[in-house]
Amino acid sequence: MRKLLLLLAMLPWAAFAQTPDEDRIIDRTMDSESPYYYPNLMLRYNAGDTTLTADDYHYLYYGYAYQDAYKPLDVNPDLDRTLLIASRIDTQQPARDDLEALIASADDALARDPFSPKLLNLMAFSYGALGDTIRERAYYDRMQKVIATIEASGDGLTQKNPQHILMFDHAVDVLTAAGLPAGKSRVVSRTVEYVPLVSPYTVDGRKVKGYYFDFSRIYRNKPEGYTFQRDRTWQFNNLKPRTYK
Repeated sequence: MRKLLLLLAMLPWAAFAQTPDEDRIIDRTMDSESPYYYPNLMLRYNAGDTTLTADDYHYLYYGYAYQDAYKPLDVNPDLDRTLLIASRIDTQQPARDDLEALIASADDALARDPFSPKLLNLMAFSYGALGDTIRERAYYDRMQKVIATIEASGDGLTQKNPQHILMFDHAVDVLTAAGLPAGKSRVVSRTVEYVPLVSPYTVDGRKVKGYYFDFSRIYRNKPEGYTFQRDRTWQFNNLKPRTYK
């Protein structure tokens, strides 16, 4: 029953669709009188506030692109360390020391990428394995709503209606969460990349071979002469969040 209730709770998010409007995002997240004033939203997000709405997440996620902390081209060594720790964990019988080390490292990595679905998933997995269901559900809730926010930004089926991301990794994470293994992406314009699926599938009678993602925010403040090296991807479904029954 609990699993059913969680799925029902996500239905309004599935119906929510909003392409990012940059002027509106800047105005509302920088106005201290606005309900979407960014410092206040981030405080609630970091506190694990599950009452944040779809609108709140929209301004949280896309408003992050205008924060000083948003540096998508910087190396995230804490992410590398987190993935290294995760790779050695026995997901069936994880050791407490490994789980605690994973939490500490992932928490550091989230400071640079607070909306990373893979990192949020690793936190949910770790706390769940330690028996801390409150924190497990808080991180699971964040992961699901970040993914829903990205999916609501466009259907991703055409170059003209891409899903908008803050990090390249987020595109792969969104597809992996949907059970859609991704192939090697390719840039198709100055702002959009195409991520093919390993196995195309049919939805509403239409064969889907891949998805389009708008990555323009990543390069918006790119230093001149900068060459971007993508981070390693992580199949985060290897560490699935616990299923609530």
